[in-house]
Amino acid sequence: MATLFGDLNPPHRILMGPGPVGIDPRVLRAMSMPMLGQFDPVFTTYMNETMELYRQVFQTKNKWTFLVDGSARAGAEMLLVSMISPGDKVLVPVFGRFGHLLAEIARRARAEVVEITREWGTVFTTAELTAAIEQHRPKILAIVHGDTSTTMAQPLDGIGEVCRKHGVLIYADATATLGGMKVDVDGWKLDAVSAGLQKCLSGPPGSAPITVNERVADLVKRRKHVEVGIKPAGFIEGDGPIIQSNYFDLAMLMDYWGDSRLNHHTEATTMLYGAREAARVVLGEGLDACFARHRQASAALTAGLTAMGLQLFGDQAHKMPNVTGVVIPPGVDPDGVRNMMLNDFSIEIGTSFGPLHGKIWRIGTMGYVCRKENVLACLDALEACLRKFGFKPNAGAGVDAALAAYK
Repeated sequence: MATLFGDLNPPHRILMGPGPVGIDPRVLRAMSMPMLGQFDPVFTTYMNETMELYRQVFQTKNKWTFLVDGSARAGAEMLLVSMISPGDKVLVPVFGRFGHLLAEIARRARAEVVEITREWGTVFTTAELTAAIEQHRPKILAIVHGDTSTTMAQPLDGIGEVCRKHGVLIYADATATLGGMKVDVDGWKLDAVSAGLQKCLSGPPGSAPITVNERVADLVKRRKHVEVGIKPAGFIEGDGPIIQSNYFDLAMLMDYWGDSRLNHHTEATTMLYGAREAARVVLGEGLDACFARHRQASAALTAGLTAMGLQLFGDQAHKMPNVTGVVIPPGVDPDGVRNMMLNDFSIEIGTSFGPLHGKIWRIGTMGYVCRKENVLACLDALEACLRKFGFKPNAGAGVDAALAAYK
């Protein structure tokens, strides 16, 4: 007899960690729409609409702006594997966990990786990045825009200009920032950018929006090789080294999303519906209004945490408005507080990685969860949990300070 288990009935949670966050109900509704064939003209119209929507979200005119089926990491890996030929020098500034991830992906693509490092909780100056580019002369600069492991946002304005001057391609991971703070792809002269739905875009993990300009498109076209089973008659392959991944082959994906509709894979229909709606939600609110909502929530949360006698982590001048690091008070059980928050208040906050594990909590104010009532509920619950574990904040101080910040 088959083991069926019970119906799915997940508990209600307010997800205030570093991601994923709660999904906007409009996105969930879109994902319940009927399935279509991948080359149905209605569906290919949705694909084209999704491309145009994400051009607006990325603030770019790039033709090649589309989705990669997979989590945010899929977008990062697809771009790096497609841009890197074995032996290419890749410069990776590391100021948190996800800089290490980009270096890991680049090494697996057989790049010569040069890492420069910063203490977690800080970011690089433009002068430091410029000096590293001039010293190492990489082919590619791979950099994280917002690193949720440290809550820091690396300023990118001006770095693209430096890269252009030195003939360097710049790839940026905007997973934690797209939809929650400015990502000006064309204005900042970024060559390739990837993101994910599960943070400020209020969607589920499983689809990765990406954009590349013609500098990157020309590079990968020279590496274009189409698998035998779908190779069109008369196709002339590029003279560059074959891209090492079939699934994450940017050249073939460009043909899949382009006019030729190369049958590379079956598009994740339901995820495309969700990604399309997530972009509509952000653009419907207005990018500037969306960014302002995230800044306001961050200001209220940090005011409340400070009023409770807690210390904020890292360089506050470069903290993302989308996630806040809180230094765990001495003697307080980090996991005990998080478990009580989850089990008694149904609020999830995050721990951290590497050198920050057990030292900070990370509280997200991202996308759909980035609302006044959630900030207030989180502060109220955190105060109760801290009291239970021996830290005594002034009663009501956090909520009062947050309310004042909102007013």
